[in-house]
Amino acid sequence: MNINATLFAQFVVFIILALFTMKFIWPPLMNALDERAKKIADGLAAADRGKADLAAAEKRASAELATARDEGQKRIGEAEKRGQLIIDEAKKTASEEAARIIANAKADAEQQITKAREDLRGEVATLAVKGAEQILKREVNVDAHAALLAQLKTEL
Repeated sequence: MNINATLFAQFVVFIILALFTMKFIWPPLMNALDERAKKIADGLAAADRGKADLAAAEKRASAELATARDEGQKRIGEAEKRGQLIIDEAKKTASEEAARIIANAKADAEQQITKAREDLRGEVATLAVKGAEQILKREVNVDAHAALLAQLKTEL
């Protein structure tokens, strides 16, 4: 065996193996690596888009929360104003009702005072007639002296 022939035969086998590898093994391997690199790049891009979407969603959520908070504060303020108006209106109505009740009570009191005065005048006139009767020692006719008694009532 000749060493040159062995080296030449090994060289030919190596070239055939290299050509076979370049023709049949290398392209699918490179395609698989390219696809894998593309999937990784797509995944990274999707992750970046997800982060951007998350940041945008957080901004929208905080904006909605701020809007809701402002609207809630506005409604609370309106409710407080409305409550104060209702209280003021109730106070006004109550004071008007109290004034009306007081006016009615005063009118009733005036009527009762007037009635009491009239009753008192009648009683005083009756007592005056009885007193005059006893003084005169004779009976005084109330019907006959009605005009005189009316004048006496008005004077009292």
